[in-house]
Amino acid sequence: MATRGLRILGHNLRTLLRTHRAPLRTCPQLMCTAAQQPNNPVQEREEEKGKKPAEESTEQLTAEKAKLEEQVKDVTDKYKRALADTENLRQRSQKMVEDAKLYGIQGFCKDLLEVADILEKATQSVPKEEIKDDNPHLKNLYEGLVMTEVQMQKVFKKHGVVKLNPVGAKFDPYEHEALFHTPVEGKEPGTVALVTKVGYKLHERTLRPALVGVVKGT
Repeated sequence: MATRGLRILGHNLRTLLRTHRAPLRTCPQLMCTAAQQPNNPVQEREEEKGKKPAEESTEQLTAEKAKLEEQVKDVTDKYKRALADTENLRQRSQKMVEDAKLYGIQGFCKDLLEVADILEKATQSVPKEEIKDDNPHLKNLYEGLVMTEVQMQKVFKKHGVVKLNPVGAKFDPYEHEALFHTPVEGKEPGTVALVTKVGYKLHERTLRPALVGVVKGT
């Protein structure tokens, strides 16, 4: 009886072991499946927290880059405008200096024009028939006036002062002043027929316009 009891107990134990052997064999597969499953919610939240600061940092750097590029563009534009203004100021200053050199004697020349007019009238008022060798005083005076007038015109020319005696030239309102209009046969209308007083220019600027009579059209 004892031997039979031991046999039955051994059979029961083997049966029990066979019953629980299959689940134990599947344990490694369960572990692999668990390893392939997604992270748990806590781990996912930690990863999202790590990603958000990186994304925010990239966006912040991009915004700062755009802001700096805009500031550089603004500074560059201001620099270019300032450079252009400085160049314009330099050119204007240079032009003013050059004009001062050219036209600084304008007032002085205007005063001398009256002297030139007097010399011209004095030479024109001397009768040509009276200038003879038997009248040496008048002849010497006349020659002296002529020489003075010629020398003054040379000085004028040296400093850029040019006489305007536009007989037969086209009327120019910037250089001539019309005193009257008159029809003249054989003359083109709008031309200068008579000069009552010569004019002068200092380089390209009119010091005094010539007083003229202009031919009138029929």
